[in-house]
Amino acid sequence: MNTLSPFHLAIPVDNLSLARDFYHNTLGLEEGRSSDHWVDFNFFGHQLVIHYKPKQETNSDHHNNVDGKQVPVPHFGVVLEWETWQNFANMLSTKNVQFTIEPYIRFKGEIGEQATMFFYDPCGNALEFKSFKDPSQIFAK
Repeated sequence: MNTLSPFHLAIPVDNLSLARDFYHNTLGLEEGRSSDHWVDFNFFGHQLVIHYKPKQETNSDHHNNVDGKQVPVPHFGVVLEWETWQNFANMLSTKNVQFTIEPYIRFKGEIGEQATMFFYDPCGNALEFKSFKDPSQIFAK
């Protein structure tokens, strides 16, 4: 596997203060630069930016069935090392995060076996954190 460069992802939030608290205090992300309209976070070595955007009254929730679970689309996240994922899932549970899909092992015993969990930030952005016990299986067919 090649060394990866950090990605940059900017997402909309309709309550900057609430989102800032969630990403910093609930997820434990280190805050970087900020202004009145956006905040940078160190997202496991990547740059995540929350940008204020007024709430729009649309109901465009969509889910796809994956391994018998309803996966929210769109969503974003990061692939963590196995132990880091386990520790992160435990930490989120102690902070009473409301999981959309509780932490579990997907495709158990199959190619691409992975740990995964889904939840929403307070502004409605869906997040997935996953891990592969065997990282060489990330793109396995």
